[in-house]
Amino acid sequence: MIIDKQHIDDGLLKLSINGDLDASSALVMDSVIKQAYQEEHFRILVDCKSLNYISSAGLGVFISYHEDFLKEEGKFVFFEMSDKVYNVFELLGLHDLFKIVKSEHEAKNLFKDEN
Repeated sequence: MIIDKQHIDDGLLKLSINGDLDASSALVMDSVIKQAYQEEHFRILVDCKSLNYISSAGLGVFISYHEDFLKEEGKFVFFEMSDKVYNVFELLGLHDLFKIVKSEHEAKNLFKDEN
């Protein structure tokens, strides 16, 4: 798995995930999110276009930071998710916990609507 970090307008941080987010790569994702949190990047766009697979361990990383980000008035917004990956979120009921939209434009607008 490869994670590309990109700082974009309005204080947003975009994380583009390429590959599989599973038990073996969850530690890498945890490190990236922990660093973002420590650097006070609480508004995270998660680009899932190249995310092939996500396991419960991979999802657990996002869940473990969810409340911390909410306390800082931040959140994760996922976009361009394949049906296969979305089905995992849905199966675990996480499609109600996290914002999931079709495009990066929609994801950015969710943050703009809050300002």
